Amino acid sequence: MSDTSGSQTNITDGQQVQLLERVTGAVVTTLPCCVFLFINVTMLFTLRSKPVFCETSRYVLLYNLLFADTVQMALSHLLYLFAVCRLFLTYPVCGFLTLLASLTTTISPLTLLVMSLERYVAVCYPLRHTTIITIRNTGVAIVVIWAFSSLNVLTRVLLLLEFPFKDLESLQMKDFCTGIYIRLGPRSKDYDRAFICVLFVSAGVAISFSYFGVIIAARSASTDKASARKARNTLLLHLVQLCLILSSTMFSPLLMALSGILTRIVFVRLYTVLYVCVSLFPRCLCSLIYGIRDQTIRPVLMHHLCCRFLKPAVSNSK
Repeated sequence: MSDTSGSQTNITDGQQVQLLERVTGAVVTTLPCCVFLFINVTMLFTLRSKPVFCETSRYVLLYNLLFADTVQMALSHLLYLFAVCRLFLTYPVCGFLTLLASLTTTISPLTLLVMSLERYVAVCYPLRHTTIITIRNTGVAIVVIWAFSSLNVLTRVLLLLEFPFKDLESLQMKDFCTGIYIRLGPRSKDYDRAFICVLFVSAGVAISFSYFGVIIAARSASTDKASARKARNTLLLHLVQLCLILSSTMFSPLLMALSGILTRIVFVRLYTVLYVCVSLFPRCLCSLIYGIRDQTIRPVLMHHLCCRFLKPAVSNSK
């Protein structure tokens, strides 16, 4: 009887440790997520608070990028909390959430691509910038981005229909909801790999082309050196953002590989750290970069972040 009571005590202690780990992980990740969401939402509100933000193409593109990142952050944390609370969703609900996350993940690199080309035109063709980069053309580019991303989601849905769901005992999932468990079948996995490669290689080539184009243009005597330097730094930041977004797409496969090597406690702790650094932080980087660097956004953003206690300074820079 003493052996039985001792084993029960060990089981209870183990359950308490697991519960403590889950609660700690949820708190540690939810606090920065709430802060990042607050900053992003404030930035979105800021980009709609002044006419200059609504009438300038790069700010309209920034709003589109920031909106996609904010939705992606909220969805990823929702799925994370489901996993921490051990809530197993049904396949349709999980499929809807992961497809919506896939939509926003596709929008971010495509928007970075268009933003990089806009900076390239601004530096290399300054006289034609106002005729090429108009609000109307920017709106068309955003519609194309959303249409292409929606087409990717539709393709994924069609691939999901090939799976024999009728052979399943239940639509209830037996594991946590991630994109890996929704890639049902080899064709779906192959398409996913091919699409990610084409998407990020294309965005990387476009940003690199814009970067080197700006460097070459900066050597010209007719080019504004200060403007070229700012555009070059912006394009470098776009490239860093693209790499971070790409790393977030590798988050789930990396965890699957580590799950069979590490102990459960170490895996949970590593999962929490990687989730904050790889999945959450890159989605807030856009607000931090533009909110600090841009002289037009910064005073208005600080005004709203401080709950309007600070009066925004007047700035004429664009």
